[in-house]
Amino acid sequence: MQMRYSDVIVIGSGMAGLVAALSLAPLRVTVLTKTDDLPGGSSNWAQGGIAAAIDPADDPAEHAADTVAAGAGLTDPEMAALLTDEGARRLTRWINRGLPFDRNAEGRLCLGREAAHGAARVLHAGGDATGRTLMSDLSARVRAAGHVTVETGAFAWDLVTGRQGMAGILAHHAADGWVFHRAGAVLLACGGVGQLYRHTTNPAEATGDGIALAARAGADLADLEFVQFHPTALAGTRTGQVPLLTEALRGAGAHLLDEHGGRFMLKAHPLAELAPRDVVAKTIGARIAAGLPVYLDLRALWADAGAAKFPTVAGICADARLDPARLPIPVAPAAHYHMGGVITDADGRTSIPGLYAAGEVACTGVHGANRLASNSLLEALVFAERAADAILASAPGRPGPVALPPLPKTLTPMPQAAAIMVQAADIMAESVGLLRDGIGLSCAIAELEALEAGLGREPVGEDHAHIRLSGEVRNRLLASLLIARAALARQESRGAHQRSDWPEARAEWRHRQRVTLTGPAPRIRVAPPRSPLPVM
Repeated sequence: MQMRYSDVIVIGSGMAGLVAALSLAPLRVTVLTKTDDLPGGSSNWAQGGIAAAIDPADDPAEHAADTVAAGAGLTDPEMAALLTDEGARRLTRWINRGLPFDRNAEGRLCLGREAAHGAARVLHAGGDATGRTLMSDLSARVRAAGHVTVETGAFAWDLVTGRQGMAGILAHHAADGWVFHRAGAVLLACGGVGQLYRHTTNPAEATGDGIALAARAGADLADLEFVQFHPTALAGTRTGQVPLLTEALRGAGAHLLDEHGGRFMLKAHPLAELAPRDVVAKTIGARIAAGLPVYLDLRALWADAGAAKFPTVAGICADARLDPARLPIPVAPAAHYHMGGVITDADGRTSIPGLYAAGEVACTGVHGANRLASNSLLEALVFAERAADAILASAPGRPGPVALPPLPKTLTPMPQAAAIMVQAADIMAESVGLLRDGIGLSCAIAELEALEAGLGREPVGEDHAHIRLSGEVRNRLLASLLIARAALARQESRGAHQRSDWPEARAEWRHRQRVTLTGPAPRIRVAPPRSPLPVM
């Protein structure tokens, strides 16, 4: 086993990871990413933009109010105010540094409106290719940064802690085998959990690694039951990652239609297609569960140069041999964003000294039970910078002595691991998806535990693909169990968490849940609803 030293280790190469790495200069930063190149994660796939009240006619307080309203009673208002106030200022600084956003003929930033926003405050880049455009720019900056070392093809197996907190991380590299990365500060920026489900807008690397790493290390997590489903993924396509039809389409005037061509959202919510995501997804999901198709009508948009304004969507439709100018496009919900994650304070600190988290893997309290559209990239940017500021202020030194971490003794055979991933994704889709109930959740937990009991039957070799797949299956099952147990404990419906046996929101459940692994065996403890989250 090799040993390498850094001042800070960043795990993940999405928006949060790259922004943090750039912001940590002059510390020596190592970015570990399991992808083959930069960037990685869901940020690169974001079609929607970044919401920020940078228009003089807008107000960060109004953005914060929209954020709180979308969060279904669980958003921390102070954190929402911090996000929107600092977000406008920090994003403006990045714009002044040359981060490329779309502008009109007069050179002014283009601002769009999306669901549940009270104003046009969403910035885009490259039309509906915001993520790809911004991440390409940030990746180039990271590659050119002299203080950053990027290690691609590096799978983070486990966090390593000592008496003072974080001591580093054990990782397996495609080129170098097992490496113990030593550092006094580690920032998790591992993204979300979309691949836990049968259909998701997330890329293949979104397997819940960060939640599993933090949980096994003993960190506190919260809000795990709240998994947001994007209402309008392309229906009838493959399992795994499916194409997303951006929320900005509905913001620009696209309508949802039933099988008769009627706009069913008009009766579902006063804001119709611009209702909060959980409302739109739940309404579409109920129709599809009843065997009824749902369509997104883009004909009016395409008649007004929509294909040029939304080139990513145009390409998706062309690949699927669909013509939005002639016929509405079939859509269905898909797992999209996880509001829950590792509990952090306003500076990214977790319950483990020296461990920080930012981006989708973190739980700042900003999103509550339902994320407001286009707040995710802003949250990643703001809290990655805040975490970097906190790490710089703490001046992390060389970590103290710690025993070498043990290497895994067994792996799950590759064919078995692949089969388990499919089975687990089916269980999550059927019982821990858009609509849940106590019996289904209890059965899902039992089935997931049975799958978990079958892991690790083959001696460890040095094949990186095998080690990564086995590690991902291990992480998937743990993250799935944590989400399912949190969902079983929350006996109400709120935001993205909907239960048919508890169909209404309940006042006694207007509290966040803390989830931890306890004891020598990985037992899951879900805090009662009135138990306060720890103050960092």
